[in-house]
Amino acid sequence: MASAVTLRCKKVLVNPLLQRKQMVIEILHPGRPNVPKAELREKLGKLFKQNDLKSVFVYGLRTTFGGGKSTGFALVYNNQKAATKYEPAYRLRRNGFDIPQRYDTGRKQRKERKNRLKKFF
Repeated sequence: MASAVTLRCKKVLVNPLLQRKQMVIEILHPGRPNVPKAELREKLGKLFKQNDLKSVFVYGLRTTFGGGKSTGFALVYNNQKAATKYEPAYRLRRNGFDIPQRYDTGRKQRKERKNRLKKFF
């Protein structure tokens, strides 16, 4: 079957201070352009016996020229509490956590408003 995906974990490092396992992942996917991160999270969750998929993070995926192989980085946290403590907010939002945005306007708009207020006084 052409849609079979093989997942290899390289350079696996157990990090007890951050309560996670971190690794470089190599994905072999012949006949497919790429593999969704949700599918990779499921496979990594099964591989590392992690039932909670919200504590599995996959990012930095690069597909090699010609296709069929991708590499990336993965973090498997022991629990959600550790993930929310150590992961950046943007990655938590990508993974489905409900983290509010810091600002509702853009940086340039905030700066222009600040400078307009300085002229006013």
